[in-house]
Amino acid sequence: MQQLALNAWLAAHPDVEPIPGRDLFVVARYMVPLDATLAQGCLVAAGVPAVLADAHLMQTDLLLAPALGGVRLLVETEHLQQAHAVLAALARGDYALDEHAPGEYWA
Repeated sequence: MQQLALNAWLAAHPDVEPIPGRDLFVVARYMVPLDATLAQGCLVAAGVPAVLADAHLMQTDLLLAPALGGVRLLVETEHLQQAHAVLAALARGDYALDEHAPGEYWA
């Protein structure tokens, strides 16, 4: 992503925060480690390399979640827009399973 385009995209998405000194950005935070792992799995399945930060620490002691700000989901600069689109689709429920689907889908 070109620097000017990146700056414009970041200005439009203030919830995305850079990791100082790295080519990584925090695209989401989750208070429940399992939710973070699910989101990471959706990103990886969509071809977006994603890393979780603080997940193991929070699984050890969930009382630390508010102090740490939750599990951070990190992606590289070149995957920011795709990651944002995938996470928006996840939030809309685009990846939800239909519980009323015919039995052949569950076999």
